[in-house]
Amino acid sequence: TITGNFASVIHGLNANHLTDQVIERSKRMILDTLGVGLLGTSTEVCHKVIQYSKIYSSDLSSTIWGHLDFRLPPLYAAFVNGVAVHSMDFDDTWHPATHPSGAVLPAVIALSEAFPQKKKISGLDLLLAFNVGIEVQGRLLRFSSEARNIPKRY
Repeated sequence: TITGNFASVIHGLNANHLTDQVIERSKRMILDTLGVGLLGTSTEVCHKVIQYSKIYSSDLSSTIWGHLDFRLPPLYAAFVNGVAVHSMDFDDTWHPATHPSGAVLPAVIALSEAFPQKKKISGLDLLLAFNVGIEVQGRLLRFSSEARNIPKRY
């Protein structure tokens, strides 16, 4: 099935698939997304989602970019950091319109911070997770008939 094939491809990805070119581009995408996200922490919408998210707590916590004194459960840290990235709308994009790094990087970083100290992931693992997330997003976008029609609607 299409779903089975999709799952097999994604499950089969490993660090050996990360070419030097992919690693370099990924680092540039990550740096760009972090920069845009840090700038986005000063926006009104980001301040609102931080206030909303403060009601949630957990034994696991992840960093809110630009707020070293404040942490949230990984789900809400990813949400707040993702809003920060998207609030500026300067993050990377591809056609049809989507912002791959802004959706993937906050989740990958929040989850990586939630691992116990003795099970921390490596930089290469983080790059692999980031690229798997980008690959999933790209493949889902290609499967979507709605995405193909975005240019016609605008």
